[in-house]
Amino acid sequence: MSTHVKVFAGIIVLGLVAIVGARFALPQLRDAMQRATSDAAATQGTLRVGVDSWVGYFPLCSPEMTGRMRHAGYDLRCEDDKADYRARFRRLAEGELDFAVTTVDAYVLGGAEHEFPGAIVAVLDQSSGGDAIVARRDKVASLDALKRRTDARIAYTPASPSEHLLKSIATHFDLPRLKARGGAWRVEADGSSDALRKLQAGDVDVAVLWEPDVSRALADPAFVKLIGTEDTDKLIVDVLLASRRLIQERPQTLDTLIDQYFQTLHDYGEQPERLRADLRKSAGLDDAQIEPMLAGVDWATLNENGAEWFGVTPSGLPAEEGLIEAIRGALDILGAVGDLPANPLPDQDPYRITNRGTIAQLYLAQAGIADASGAAQTAGNVLARPFPALDDAGWKRLKEVGTLKVEPIGFQRATAYLDDDGRASLDRIAERLRR
Repeated sequence: MSTHVKVFAGIIVLGLVAIVGARFALPQLRDAMQRATSDAAATQGTLRVGVDSWVGYFPLCSPEMTGRMRHAGYDLRCEDDKADYRARFRRLAEGELDFAVTTVDAYVLGGAEHEFPGAIVAVLDQSSGGDAIVARRDKVASLDALKRRTDARIAYTPASPSEHLLKSIATHFDLPRLKARGGAWRVEADGSSDALRKLQAGDVDVAVLWEPDVSRALADPAFVKLIGTEDTDKLIVDVLLASRRLIQERPQTLDTLIDQYFQTLHDYGEQPERLRADLRKSAGLDDAQIEPMLAGVDWATLNENGAEWFGVTPSGLPAEEGLIEAIRGALDILGAVGDLPANPLPDQDPYRITNRGTIAQLYLAQAGIADASGAAQTAGNVLARPFPALDDAGWKRLKEVGTLKVEPIGFQRATAYLDDDGRASLDRIAERLRR
């Protein structure tokens, strides 16, 4: 090949490279110029959050929150994955998401596959009536009746918070049949509405539902609620995960998002009608759907995050760490039903998946109390409150829920002192009562 041909071929190759490069570079250059010559120049970047349609997540993705974050210099984008937790954790691990919402039990169960890619930085809410077990009154009138009815069929949605409610009931009320992997009792449903249809059609005797289907079912006197999450504590807890890379490399971004979230939550608490209006507009819900959904969620405020969930108290004082309790409770339930053969947490340590730094900073700054080191601290036991005695009407409103599982309690021989196993049994029983 002559020199002239080689030179010509080289020019052709360079020209093709330049054309291809321009094709890909020009849109980026155009985008950069548009950004630099508009108000978007002040934007510090896009933050992506993996979510689903549970109403408890609405404040995080609301118009109020996105507006606040835009004012702070961030483009907040919530991406609905239809409750695909495995995909959500994978995307968090691969850097496609900066934040993700999840229930504690879902993260304990599924986080290990991706080495727990995020840390829990805030508790968002817990289900408080949003999930319930509903039955045909003439078939199964109570949890004890469900224990006796070995032929009862139950509709539930797999891999959902409602399934975790079913697992917890099987564990705490000693229904071993419901722990079995197989069995004719299992009727898988495609969501709560499908489970309700199966219950109404008589295909099943019991259904695990969430709002607004719980309210729809109970409007018919033929159905009875066996138990709901309003009767539980720290069972179905929704939390916010931040990617470990973001926590390490961009802590100020984390602080900004958490701060703006709790300001949004506070504003909605002060203006509940505004919350309803935003739900109607953004989620396309009507009042008949909104009211039972709001009644079924208990949002955790900044004060509750600090004092009750993350245990932020003055040095040396005992602290209630509700988040750690929730993690351990999920481990116990998932282990008891056979979902977890062993504790999957790194070093079996629940603190390896939590990070209270931002919550502590915001909560203590709000409290405005300083310790000896000059850092803000909270004072007193904010959880202490008196409980008045029940009056006659209060006693009449009490209802039987079911018989809890009680283990044998061992004593030292010929004494009134508990042995080691007895103390451990008593601790487990106390924990069930707390739940």
